[in-house]
Amino acid sequence: MGPRRWRAAWPSWAGSAALVWSVLYAAGAALAALTGPAFGYALPGGAVRGAAAEWALAALYGGAAALAYGMRRWPGRAWPDRAAWAVVALCLTSGFGFLLSLTRVLAFLSRNQPPMDWAAWANQGVAVGGAALWLGAALAGRRRRGGVCPHCGGARGGGHGGAGGRAGAEGSRVRGGRPVRAGLVAAAALVPYAVLKTGWALGWAAGYTGEGSPGLDPRYASDLAIRLYAHGVDATAVLAVAGMGLALALTRSWSAPAVRAVLLALGWAGAAALAPFGVFLAVTGALMWAGLVDVGLGDHAAWVVVVAYGGFSVYGVALGRATEAYRARTRRPCTRC
Repeated sequence: MGPRRWRAAWPSWAGSAALVWSVLYAAGAALAALTGPAFGYALPGGAVRGAAAEWALAALYGGAAALAYGMRRWPGRAWPDRAAWAVVALCLTSGFGFLLSLTRVLAFLSRNQPPMDWAAWANQGVAVGGAALWLGAALAGRRRRGGVCPHCGGARGGGHGGAGGRAGAEGSRVRGGRPVRAGLVAAAALVPYAVLKTGWALGWAAGYTGEGSPGLDPRYASDLAIRLYAHGVDATAVLAVAGMGLALALTRSWSAPAVRAVLLALGWAGAAALAPFGVFLAVTGALMWAGLVDVGLGDHAAWVVVVAYGGFSVYGVALGRATEAYRARTRRPCTRC
């Protein structure tokens, strides 16, 4: 079987690949706990390291391997396929740092950053690969139970996932206004952040109780970032506007292969990185608001963390939905239905 046919047959091997990957990743975590080298295993996103974290990961991914076996053993049952989505979330949590490492291309806007931990980065990349395998296994299981095409999610015989058979097939759900709404929601979720950071750069101090310039630490900001900030331009606000543009671009039907590949890559990477990041910030802000934690953001009002920073969670979820809708809307007709 050639590489093209092998990729096309992913519904048949995704579950087995997820099982093998989970066993190997769990074994690596157990080996790290027994022998001492960290191999980059940590919880969550590098915050907790050591044998306790490694044993915890070994247990979690050992359970994932058992779940993958259950999906193969009982292919008609719903609960293993539904639980697979939790494993996808777990893998993305483990690979969170790898997804955000793309921001290192903006090193010209920052300085005095900690050195790169290449072992952790590689480990997180492996975890992102596991998320892709588990996503394929979860999709294959759900589509198999739904009686739709395992490759495109459309009704069998419907070509492009038409409305025949199971009228609610995945291909038919992306039509209408829902993709546009998802893109608009994603864009709107970043408005509070962009407005707040721009306001801070213009001299406002709403939500900031510390000293110095809100949103800019000269110890870490580069000379370029400081100059931009002095003229009312916050670099992260510019990135937020770019993220809004990406969300709006996904509401269109750009079909050029190169453009489609770039939009899908950016959309999935942004959704996977920012959804859990936003949830973490929103929960942290809520705990700060309740006076239960102090995580070094005491010079920020709790509502800033919840509303402005926590909006990344809404953006990530809506961006993922918009990306999936765009993917289904612009794909070629399926020849395997």
